[in-house]
Amino acid sequence: MSFKYLNKMPSPEEIIDMLPIDEQSRRIKEERDQLIRQILTGESDKFVVIVGPCSAHQDNAIYDYVSRLGELQEKVADRLVLIPRIYTNKPRTTGEGYKGMAHQPDPMQKPDMVKGVKMLRQMHLKAIQESGLTAADEMLYPENYAYLADLLSYVAVGARSVENQQHRMTVSGVSVPVGMKNPTSGDFSVMLNGIKAGQLGHVFTYNGWEVSTEGNPLVHAILRGRTNRHGENIPNYHYEDVMFLSEKYLSMSLLNPAIIIDTNHANSGKKYEQQPRIAREIMHNRRQSDLLRHMIKGLMIESFIVEGNQPENGCVYGQSITDPCLGWEDTERLIYQLAELV
Repeated sequence: MSFKYLNKMPSPEEIIDMLPIDEQSRRIKEERDQLIRQILTGESDKFVVIVGPCSAHQDNAIYDYVSRLGELQEKVADRLVLIPRIYTNKPRTTGEGYKGMAHQPDPMQKPDMVKGVKMLRQMHLKAIQESGLTAADEMLYPENYAYLADLLSYVAVGARSVENQQHRMTVSGVSVPVGMKNPTSGDFSVMLNGIKAGQLGHVFTYNGWEVSTEGNPLVHAILRGRTNRHGENIPNYHYEDVMFLSEKYLSMSLLNPAIIIDTNHANSGKKYEQQPRIAREIMHNRRQSDLLRHMIKGLMIESFIVEGNQPENGCVYGQSITDPCLGWEDTERLIYQLAELV
């Protein structure tokens, strides 16, 4: 084997003992988990907005951002539930570039995954304390979920992971909503099969154990657009696309059918400034169809303090070093608009 063993990773139990959740944060999570669950099951007609930077690389800027979201949440609480995107793992198409805080706690330094798993838990825990909001993170590495299971209120499985058997089985044991993105090809069947797998129970190996799960009834769909064979971005948020998916979704008799629509990535052609326009079109479409109003439960928006992005070695406070994002002023304006359009 050509592996060079660098450091033994601390277990989730060791990290949790080092950075335990406080009682107030535990209560916040319980309350928010219940509220989000009610939206996904249709018991509540509130609307979910999963919003935040493409990747979390500056801890102080993240605390600043989520604190602003916490204040904004109080103003739109009757219509919207805001879930901060605090993505500590970043999938890379070619494997090159910044892979997220789990790999590099400091983007300017070499990878240090032992320090990374400590940092990602510390960030999520402090974000709850600073904002009163529990967050979403992406399940890039299924084993990492155990470090955050008592902190997260939402998990996303990305376009490149949705076909992976380990991801599908792991989400079957997760106790919060999990959004399965359509693959980069755009194949709805792949995503729907992933949802079905996540809703079923399984026996498999996880973090050195043989485990069994009962299935997660809150696994659902995220539309993020697709890329065709010529490498061109093709959106799938339009009325006809979502109607087609909704009908196909319902035909499979899956539990709690729900769709979240990502306003960036291939849906915007990575033109981040188009996200408000796309969001407004989606909200308009919900008003034109009872089916879409029932199925579309929320949006995913890429946003940070400063709009756009910068190189990995950039030093602009609150600006993405991966995909470009909306700035705070446009984000705040959009969230108020969404509250009016729900």
